[in-house]
Amino acid sequence: MSSLRFSALQEVLHRNPVLVEENERRSELFGKNVFNEQAMRQYMTKEAYQSVIDAIEFGTKIDRKIADQIAVSMKDWALSKGATHYTHWFQPLTGATAEKHDAFFETVEGSRAMERFDGGQLVQQEPDASSFPHGGIRNTFEARGYTAWDPTSPAFVYGTTLCIPTVFVAYTGEALDNKAPLLRALQAVDTAATAVCKYFDKNVSKVNATLGWEQEYFLIDVALANARPDIMMTGRTLLGHSPAKGQQLDDHYFGSIPTRVLNFMRDLEQECMLLGVPVKTRHNEVAPNQFELAPIFEEANLAVDHNSLLMDVMEKVSQRHKFKVLFHEKPFQGINGSGKHNNWSLSTNTGINLLSPGKTPMKNLQFLTFFVNTIKAVHDYEELIRASIASASNDYRLGANEAPPAIISVFIGTQLSEVLDELENVTKGKLSPEEKTDLKLNIVGKIPEILLDNTDRNRTSPFAFTGNKFELRAVGSWSNCAGPMTVLNTIIAKQLNEFKEEVDKLIDAKNLKKDEAIFNVLREYIKASKSIRFEGDGYGEAWEKEAKKRGLSNNKTTPEALKAKVSKKAISLFEEMGVMNKVEVEARHEIELEEYSKKIQIESRVLGDIARNHVIPIAIQYQNTLIENVRGLKEIFGNNFEKYANEQIDLIQKISLHIAEINSKVELMIEERKKANKLTGQKNADAYCNKVKPYFDEIRYHCDKLELMVDDNLWPLTKYRELLFTR
Repeated sequence: MSSLRFSALQEVLHRNPVLVEENERRSELFGKNVFNEQAMRQYMTKEAYQSVIDAIEFGTKIDRKIADQIAVSMKDWALSKGATHYTHWFQPLTGATAEKHDAFFETVEGSRAMERFDGGQLVQQEPDASSFPHGGIRNTFEARGYTAWDPTSPAFVYGTTLCIPTVFVAYTGEALDNKAPLLRALQAVDTAATAVCKYFDKNVSKVNATLGWEQEYFLIDVALANARPDIMMTGRTLLGHSPAKGQQLDDHYFGSIPTRVLNFMRDLEQECMLLGVPVKTRHNEVAPNQFELAPIFEEANLAVDHNSLLMDVMEKVSQRHKFKVLFHEKPFQGINGSGKHNNWSLSTNTGINLLSPGKTPMKNLQFLTFFVNTIKAVHDYEELIRASIASASNDYRLGANEAPPAIISVFIGTQLSEVLDELENVTKGKLSPEEKTDLKLNIVGKIPEILLDNTDRNRTSPFAFTGNKFELRAVGSWSNCAGPMTVLNTIIAKQLNEFKEEVDKLIDAKNLKKDEAIFNVLREYIKASKSIRFEGDGYGEAWEKEAKKRGLSNNKTTPEALKAKVSKKAISLFEEMGVMNKVEVEARHEIELEEYSKKIQIESRVLGDIARNHVIPIAIQYQNTLIENVRGLKEIFGNNFEKYANEQIDLIQKISLHIAEINSKVELMIEERKKANKLTGQKNADAYCNKVKPYFDEIRYHCDKLELMVDDNLWPLTKYRELLFTR
């Protein structure tokens, strides 16, 4: 095994950067392989084009005859791009994407053939649903599931395949994917936010949730990764001693990008441009060999699709450059993990960002309305937000180094906190003319100036206001954005519905003017949600104690956090908003618990294998070398040999102790795993979390100690210094 490590190091030393030609401007490349509005106008009839636009903007159904026209146009366009196959591209509950390719090719009479693609093939397909996670919605022998075209996310050609974004549902109608609930949540927030916008602008007819994700990742040379069974099997290192130099000098962040990596990024960005993924920012992240990519904001459904597509493309492009891309939230112990910050806002069809103040007091009151309602929604459903970002891999990251803690709180900065504190004192009921003037001029009116000067940032806050958007920083880099975006947009929709109901009641029953009613309701929301606002350091026991006093949850593990998803409160929320029914909610809970257990189970098996079959044999081999050395010293020095062999004997004893501890802990871990395997559901996940997983750190400790003792020429696994600093 050590020969594999050194062969890998030799291979890396002879790597040359892959040349990437950039012959066209990004603006010319952008969307070339996307069946976007420009392509539709070129290939479709006016009737077909308008039908698609109406489906996107108003959710109207597309007639079957029109669907046939659209399919023919889409096929002709795809063939012009070199496509030979088509696929319904969907996002099952595995967290990844899925696709089944069918050729356009069909035989016809007279031993002839043709390229064919009709409306039926465009709108719906029937993949096997039994092989995907379904949480008990379907029996294994009931294989039927359907993919249905989502016209709001444009089709694209990747390689030689036309990819058609779709939802994935069971024969009985329940959603078996991440997209369907997200689309329902986006519809709910559109309806609710549009209704509230009417208070301020009657011309608003649609509100889109927008999303800008920031994808963090590590790049490791593929040869070095191949010498690590844990990386290849689990996406992270299960053992490995910290290098002498890590990230303590802060010299990697925003530093010069290594040439091989830069060429990978250029290649990736060209692929993204062709696919219409509007990537804009690239830079080194804090940890060695960690990087970040971020796009321009998009409508949330499209942004989620683009992030899922990006992760697929990154895997393929990294292979060309002999890299292994790591999306795991914590691939290396002791240095920063990777997140996928979700920057969320709401924008109107009139071009207004609802979380950005305007030039008039009324526009600023609109900003305050959506700002305060967002805080109130997060306050009321903080446990559900925590559940939406829960996973076995993200548990390793939350609360470690730079990542936010598992306690959900909202950071808004001292200036905006002062604004809300002043609004708390608004008079109940009718406002005096003087108070109205003071509010509009001196409090609400000055919000734009406050935000211009507000440069505060809190990197430990899970949910922070960053000028014209809220940033959900706790999302893991391996996650599908659809989960947290479904929850966030659902709770905002629910909150906005309640807000409008309360404001209308004050206008009708109390005879208050519109702005008075709004101020009255916002005042109560500010008071009710005050406990979720936190401006301090999110690390350590002090905040945990303070959070407990405030009544905030601190669900540190995924099995604990996921309980919020099947609470009566959560099920009632999803059903009321038409996002998911009880069956769909419970199915997802079951799937996520099972996924958690399987991931910990796999890590446990891999760790046991590496510890016993790689680490211990090499430790014994080195120990035997030491024993031979002691024997030689005894032959030379006789009874005085201990004077010269004292250090070797001490080392032999320490190695024996570590070997014994590893064997013992692995045996105990296996026994706990056997017990856990007899359990199901919540008990199974709890057992893996609380009984199996604790052995990971204990086994790792002794393996890492042996790494420092054993001859470097014998050590079989690529070391941290090699993984993190070989470029």
